[in-house]
Amino acid sequence: MENIQAIKQRFEIIGNDPKLNRAIEKAIQVAPTDISVLVTGESGVGKESIPKIIHALSHRKHGKYIAVNCGAIPEGTIDSELFGHEKGAFTGATATREGYFEVANGGTIFLDEVGELPLTTQVRLLRVLENGEFIKVGSSKVQKTNVRIVAATNVNMIEAIEKEKFREDLYYRLSTVEITLPPLRERKDDIHLLFRKFSSDFAQKYKMPAIKLDADAVQLLLKYRWGGNVRQLRNIAEQISVLETNRAISIGTLRSYLPEAGNNLPAIVRDKKPESDFSNEREILYKVLFDMKADLNDLKKLTMELMQSGNSNKVQESNKHLIQRIYGSEEENNTNFEDGRRTEMLPSKTTPAAEPIIEHHEDEDDDSNYLFAETVEEEETLRLDEKEVELIKKALERNKGKRKAAADELGISERTLYRKIKQYDL
Repeated sequence: MENIQAIKQRFEIIGNDPKLNRAIEKAIQVAPTDISVLVTGESGVGKESIPKIIHALSHRKHGKYIAVNCGAIPEGTIDSELFGHEKGAFTGATATREGYFEVANGGTIFLDEVGELPLTTQVRLLRVLENGEFIKVGSSKVQKTNVRIVAATNVNMIEAIEKEKFREDLYYRLSTVEITLPPLRERKDDIHLLFRKFSSDFAQKYKMPAIKLDADAVQLLLKYRWGGNVRQLRNIAEQISVLETNRAISIGTLRSYLPEAGNNLPAIVRDKKPESDFSNEREILYKVLFDMKADLNDLKKLTMELMQSGNSNKVQESNKHLIQRIYGSEEENNTNFEDGRRTEMLPSKTTPAAEPIIEHHEDEDDDSNYLFAETVEEEETLRLDEKEVELIKKALERNKGKRKAAADELGISERTLYRKIKQYDL
């Protein structure tokens, strides 16, 4: 087994931080096995080095090593990329294609940003981890693969599981061994060492003298928070190497390349995303619909009382508050009942679905007047599919036809939105 220093030289890893050394040591120990490994750490800490070490020191070192950035592949095509597809499986599938799990059989697959995988793909990946089986898109044939999976993520997996964005069973399958790389701000003694290494590399690359920091600039370098970690430090070193003609770098020069160098205060992060205007409008629409339904039920009750009683004045008096709530005051609506007859129809503000039509009839055997009410009921316009179409159209208009943004605003997946658009022929 190679020692840690030899591994660092072989894979060009700079630093002597104890946490970094422990991470490399775990990679060396787990490499000869086929155990799944999850590499965690902030973006830019160099997580891609660990899978290379594991593959190079394993019995699969002569097999293929494929690195896949899960966050860079669209949701609609990631299943095809990983597991392959049959000819005609979907639009544009003009030929059968082998996926990464088929191509890398006998080797290692590195799944970077595994926390970005869609839930449907997570189910397929779980099956590969459990029994080495997968099915191509558009096929019913089960295929076998012998692949070692090393995954990496900068996402807090426990929070992702709580938010139901990542499967808990898949997390425990991937993290049989978890290797965590420390952020650069926790490796103070390595920062200047890394900067000097990058400066030397860029001096050779661009054929110019290497830059050097004065004492004050070094102190600023060590105090800076380095949110982008090693990647950010490398970019700063390259910028200064290319742009500065004076190779002696002062604290003022270095500060001009560091964004918000003097502000390392913690930022306030909102846990809950404020609701969009669209969500508020949707809630208002639902409230209006329910209020209309309640008014309609009250109107039906009033109509039944008119039908069962010949004294409309009495009905009007007993239901005075109900009538005013539905139609407004008598002065506003010119509503009047005289001599047991309704002389003018009650005007409807909301055009309710069921409105009483009251007719006066003369009875041949009796001089008394009676009121008969005929109720014409119309079907309520509360169809869910119509409201769904209306909301989808509005979301697409608000986002200028961008389906992904519209799906996020509606709180559904982009795939579900595509299906709804096709279903309603939008």
